[in-house]
Amino acid sequence: MSALCQAGRRTRATTVAPRVGLFGLLGQGNVGNDGSLEAVLAYLNAEHSDVILDSLCSGPERVTAQYGIPAARLCWYRSERHRASGMMALPLKTLGKAIDAFHTASWVRRHDVVIVPGMGVLEATVPLRPGQTPYWMFLLCASARLFGTKVALVSVGADVIRQRLTRWLIITAARLAHYRSYRDTISRDAMRRMGLNTSGDAVYPDVCFSLPTPLGERGVAGTVGIGVMDYLGGNDDRRQADEIHASYVEKIERFVLWLVDNGRPVRLFTGDVHDERVVQKILTELRAQRPDLGPSQLIAEPVSSLDELMRQMASVDTIIATRFHNVLCALMLAKPTLSLGYATKHDVLMADMGLSEFCHPVKSMDVARLIEQFTELESRSGQLRQTMTERNAAKAQLVDHQFAELSSVLFPGAEAARTAARHKPASIGAR
Repeated sequence: MSALCQAGRRTRATTVAPRVGLFGLLGQGNVGNDGSLEAVLAYLNAEHSDVILDSLCSGPERVTAQYGIPAARLCWYRSERHRASGMMALPLKTLGKAIDAFHTASWVRRHDVVIVPGMGVLEATVPLRPGQTPYWMFLLCASARLFGTKVALVSVGADVIRQRLTRWLIITAARLAHYRSYRDTISRDAMRRMGLNTSGDAVYPDVCFSLPTPLGERGVAGTVGIGVMDYLGGNDDRRQADEIHASYVEKIERFVLWLVDNGRPVRLFTGDVHDERVVQKILTELRAQRPDLGPSQLIAEPVSSLDELMRQMASVDTIIATRFHNVLCALMLAKPTLSLGYATKHDVLMADMGLSEFCHPVKSMDVARLIEQFTELESRSGQLRQTMTERNAAKAQLVDHQFAELSSVLFPGAEAARTAARHKPASIGAR
């Protein structure tokens, strides 16, 4: 064992409570990712309240403010801060990668366990470059293997990646992790198809299924919720991104116009800060075409957490959504839901919840067909709600089972102490 590795282990050995790090695209305005963080934090607070927590993430200020844990920034180079010309941008990015490698290794070395809570960290269903999440995941897992830190990829999403470098970074990172579980079977199958031995990997539901669902305030009867996304296509669609985006927005506008023209109030949802610009485009266009629309007929309010998103969703009767965690939250609330999916993960989630007939491919969206599906969805709402309620309960139990498994894998000492305490004979009082 290297002297550096021994030093890292000695440093952690002097710490009484386990040091646990939370890693990923957290605190950057994506409420789905932050919801996954909240689910894992709730588990740790309930079962391992003695651990010392911090985070290496993309939005450290927000993570510290919202969850009260210390946090450091994941990447050094940020385009909004380093306003360099084209000639200087590349050297700065290259320097940033080197700084990230040193910083990540230094952070990992100080931990016993690092948890990646959910998220699609092993997939490329949205535009993604190898120097982004794939590189950071590689740095995390390689550093952890060097210093003996346990990395747990918990209910993560994955898909088959064609770009060679991105694929190599993702597979190598996953191979070096101590624990892996996936949020659906297609994710595990994708990793196996790319060459990873997944025989010891489990499949559990998205960790967000363990979160409580708020009741929210009842809105106007018949209100339809529309979850919009700053949709630009997939990782292979970079050249057509603007065209894909414009088509998506135009078709959403047409569908919303059909709803309001038929007397249906509409509430627009987001799931990421980048979605706000899409909402503003839609609002501007709709109010230009229907200037007489009242405030209660078209509602759009920003959200800063998954709980806020679900409270808004609780006020509507039916939901049509694009972003994955918009769909998931709607299902958790047992709302009749129509998925405008951009990846197979949407179809799998909908099928698991008994709504496979209500999937619609966002890239080839057909407004007439969407209206047909929406009409059928409403007509079967009672039956679908019952099915979703039953399956939500089953999924929550499975997530609890995963957390128990995590405890035995990541904190074996604590679990052994609990087992011993449960089997310790009751002391006999003095006579």
